[in-house]
Amino acid sequence: MPADATGASHPTELGSPFFLALEWAVELHGHQPRKGSDAPYVSHLLEVAALVLQDGGREYEAVAALLHDAIEDARVKPKEIRRRFGRKVARIVEDCTETLDGEFPTKKRAVRDASTWRARKEESLAHLRDPDTPTAVLRVRAADTLANARAVVADLRRIGPETWQRFHAGAVDQLWYYRSVSATIAARHSGVLSDELRATVGEMETLARWWFDVGDPQTGRG
Repeated sequence: MPADATGASHPTELGSPFFLALEWAVELHGHQPRKGSDAPYVSHLLEVAALVLQDGGREYEAVAALLHDAIEDARVKPKEIRRRFGRKVARIVEDCTETLDGEFPTKKRAVRDASTWRARKEESLAHLRDPDTPTAVLRVRAADTLANARAVVADLRRIGPETWQRFHAGAVDQLWYYRSVSATIAARHSGVLSDELRATVGEMETLARWWFDVGDPQTGRG
């Protein structure tokens, strides 16, 4: 929770920006399900926003959490986010958006597919490690990664190795990425959120150990 001048912590107050962002997020993503699930994708956005607030994030960070996939999945232009919610929110959303060579996805050009997976993840990790990347971005990225990791772990428990088949990359690459994000967040934004991410990634590794013996069956399909 944010602290005042005396050092005392107070809950973050949520006002119209948060509720307007939630309404817009439902408009943008309301038709989308979670990957491999019938659950609405908005449930993921709400989870990420909740984790940000539990980590002491301010309202503008929670707003960015609700909108963190708006550019990537709904092809919203950054200037539209700036117009509605200001530069702070837009900066976080931009910094949480995967690019290829710094280029955002557009309606005419999709960045996300199996052929670009490694390059996008390397670029994303480099940005996380950049000392100029602000804490607000680290917090939202950590919350997003934790929410995704929890979903993967739940599916590994429920359906096993077939979980990996729904992604652009298989177990070996996915575990490399989750470990890398976890280590970077631990180094740059330590705390409960970082600890939860590390523990969840550790559980993911335990559940995925089958591939050490049988190999990774992922064929790279998205």
